[in-house]
Amino acid sequence: MEINDRDFLNSPPVKTVRFGGNVAEMLVKYKRGDCTDYELLKHQLGDPEIKDAQIINWLQEIRSCVTQLTKEHEQLIYTILRLQWVGRSQAVVEEYLAFLSNLVTAQTVYLCACLKMVVSHFTPKRVTICEAGVDMSDSDDEDESNFSLFQILYLEPCKYLLPSFSTSRFLMPILQENFPFVQKSSRTLECYVHNLLRVTVYIPSIRGEVLEVIIGKILAQRGSHSFVTIYLVGDADQPSRTAVMGHPVAERLDVLMAVMMAYIKDICFVNGSLHVGRTKELLRHLLCVFDKLILPTHASYHVQYTIFYLCSFRLALAEAFLDHLWKILQSPSQPAVLRQAAAGFMGSFLARAKFIPVLTVRACMDLLLSWIHHYIDGHDSSGRQACCDISLHGPFYSACQAIFYTLIFRHRAILEGNMKKGLEYLQNMNLERVVLCQLNPLKVCLPSVTTKFAAITRKYQVVFCYTIIERNNRNVLPMVRSTAGGDCVTTNTNPLDSYFPFDPYLLKRSGQLIEPLYQVWEEPVDMELLPGSREDEDDFLDEDTPKTEGIVGMTPSSYDSNLQSPSSVGQLPESL
Repeated sequence: MEINDRDFLNSPPVKTVRFGGNVAEMLVKYKRGDCTDYELLKHQLGDPEIKDAQIINWLQEIRSCVTQLTKEHEQLIYTILRLQWVGRSQAVVEEYLAFLSNLVTAQTVYLCACLKMVVSHFTPKRVTICEAGVDMSDSDDEDESNFSLFQILYLEPCKYLLPSFSTSRFLMPILQENFPFVQKSSRTLECYVHNLLRVTVYIPSIRGEVLEVIIGKILAQRGSHSFVTIYLVGDADQPSRTAVMGHPVAERLDVLMAVMMAYIKDICFVNGSLHVGRTKELLRHLLCVFDKLILPTHASYHVQYTIFYLCSFRLALAEAFLDHLWKILQSPSQPAVLRQAAAGFMGSFLARAKFIPVLTVRACMDLLLSWIHHYIDGHDSSGRQACCDISLHGPFYSACQAIFYTLIFRHRAILEGNMKKGLEYLQNMNLERVVLCQLNPLKVCLPSVTTKFAAITRKYQVVFCYTIIERNNRNVLPMVRSTAGGDCVTTNTNPLDSYFPFDPYLLKRSGQLIEPLYQVWEEPVDMELLPGSREDEDDFLDEDTPKTEGIVGMTPSSYDSNLQSPSSVGQLPESL
């Protein structure tokens, strides 16, 4: 087309051609104060219609001069970092990665800027949708290109950008700052967490910190008991042919848990076989996060199933987790509230994990009972009048409840095969002494646990609890003023403020991995319950869920235990 024939108003501008000379000459001119070619290069690199060949040529020349690109050239560098390289040809990607590698090696001042650019690609690009004349902006799009390219394009630069000495110092703050708000779409959260976990494949040294960030964000979504009762229980009651949760909060939690479990499996298994070294390392990282975030968080939901799932891979992993909990429970240097939480985890894990054999269950129950009897011995020998005081004996009561709860779920497995030996084992537990001791554990345990424990032990004539239960019921239980206002008071049926962390898993998608590993509650048809009690579904602790905000204060016990772990529940062995 001749210039005279162009329609100026209706034609796009003529593409800018490459200026004469090269980048090295341009930098010399820029240093002398001649910015013409410098600005022209920035304009061309910022052109959204720039061709792949042009990008490759420019990057190759810029790489040859990278040692000259000091702080005064940051505008040029930031223009290159804004370059739309994602989705271009493999040649562009390789050249761009080579440029990034050369840049951060020669000019460490740009390391953080390069990292921020890489992390910005961890989520789908924002899209704008017009609804009723209003622009609605979010990144909840259906474009799979961003998700499919991340393995090659988004995370590969991390291997080149991060000298080992600077990994945690520079990268972790950027990863934390860019974590999407929990209110963002499940798609956005899924992409970011998936890519975040992929970073740990390239940089294993930051795995612990990354897991801490992710689990902390998941815990932030849990809310309170109302989260479960409203978002999850109500959603699970509605039949659905899909694996999508009906409430967006529950859906986000389900998606994140599915990503976490997929990551755990990918790390632990190589070509279908369990990789011992990688599995042990991952368990250690998860236990560190467990101690720091999960255990101190009262009534956490679902996130602890990451450890439950990992422990299902081999018995030695489950035993290592139980040993970890036991050490916390029996340690007088630990705060009482953490010791009580550890007992709740221990009892719930033993009761609900199908993959834990009876021998391990019995070993753990023996361990707990030895500690309980030792505790009773200590108070009997003191000569003091013992009383039912949660603030003094919280860990003891939680350990007793863990025994009762475990026995409720696993008594049939203990009795199966050889009823005579099973009954002999139950009688040798000396539960009667525990129940009848002056500390009176049945008074503070959850009513549903007490009722079912009493029915089972009566059926097999192990211990008779009903006289004590009736006496406890006649006594005045702690009263807590209602948070609804007014003078109304309610009876606190959960003075221990306890909960069982492995109560039924209600998320649909990730729950498909948990279901075959999980022991559901099955009410024995011949169980004789207390008058007025009802047969409950699997979540039989619902009626004991605290309805108040009052949490009983607890202080560490001065009781010192020298008990050690039995041989069957010990350190994670070198060979799983």
